Amino acid sequence: MSSDVFFADARSRSGNNLFTKIKNLFEAANLKDVFKKDDFVALKVHFGEPGNLGYVKPNLIRQIVEKIKEYKAHPFLTDTNTLYVGQRSNAINHIKSAIENGFAYSVVNAPIIIADGLTGKEYYEVEINQNYFKTVKIGGAIHHSDSIIVVSHFKGHEATGFGGTLKNLGMGSGSRSGKQMMHSDILPTIEIEKCNACAKCIRWCPANAIQVFKDNNQKYAKIDEKKCIGCGECTVTCNYRAIAINWKEEADVLQKKIVEYAYGVLKNKENQAGYFNFLLDITPDCDCTSWNDIPFVNDIGIMASKDPVAIDQAGVDIVNQKIGLEGRLTENLKAGEDKFRSIHKNINWEVQLEYAEKLKLGSRKYNLIEV
Repeated sequence: MSSDVFFADARSRSGNNLFTKIKNLFEAANLKDVFKKDDFVALKVHFGEPGNLGYVKPNLIRQIVEKIKEYKAHPFLTDTNTLYVGQRSNAINHIKSAIENGFAYSVVNAPIIIADGLTGKEYYEVEINQNYFKTVKIGGAIHHSDSIIVVSHFKGHEATGFGGTLKNLGMGSGSRSGKQMMHSDILPTIEIEKCNACAKCIRWCPANAIQVFKDNNQKYAKIDEKKCIGCGECTVTCNYRAIAINWKEEADVLQKKIVEYAYGVLKNKENQAGYFNFLLDITPDCDCTSWNDIPFVNDIGIMASKDPVAIDQAGVDIVNQKIGLEGRLTENLKAGEDKFRSIHKNINWEVQLEYAEKLKLGSRKYNLIEV
């Protein structure tokens, strides 16, 4: 069965600017139906790493906030802390970064709640019993919200080919240790020269797999690989970056793990989720870097839907139908050619869509309805 995806182009006209178009899309997609009066509505966004300008701008997101408030619900902006070293790996710096990028209350008219708490440990384990995960670690504020609206910057992505709703929902809702589990099956290792034997990782290890040893008057922690369950808690606990993060997961497996996390987010939100994809500033890579490259196609527009698979499939299709911009693309510039595979040649971006459809998160078939 085909799902409806509503689309408004990026052109502004008298009386019909992007603010108006966002509100019209909200109504056309009936997103008011995904929440009730007095619900806590999580607006899952990406605040952007400081220095990156590709993220969905806060004054655009405010239009969605206003629509939710119009129907007497309580929206809040949320994201989870990052696994990598940056400005958003703990809630304090994460909120500071968000405000620096314009997401102050006075601009968005909604509070910011970092979903997995101060250091990424406030999560809820959701049982899903899928191929890669039996349980997934979802940021507590996202799990406990009554409903969710996912607002995504549609773009290329160095690990998944493209990044849209599924990436934002799955990876973006996982706790820090959940992100580690998505990114790698390889067990973490401790760099002895960086370890100061503080034993903080030992307190957080659920498998009792870490001990402190003394060798030549040097103390250091060591992981027992036979006991380690690969949960990633030690990786995100170490303040000295002594426990190495492995980023070498195969792209196909990573995409499927992200989809399983998206499945976990939506497990208790049947008919309580809506989605926006912003096809503006369509950059080659994610918004997690402290910079962004030039777009590889012109601004296209905004999409809204209740189907996370359909809205991503429609996003890929409409981008690939456009003429590519010289400067960032050197091949596949013609309309109809795959722009994402031109940038990230070794990644089959269809994996995430195929797997999400298999898990019944939505349909790759869609009706594109212009608003």
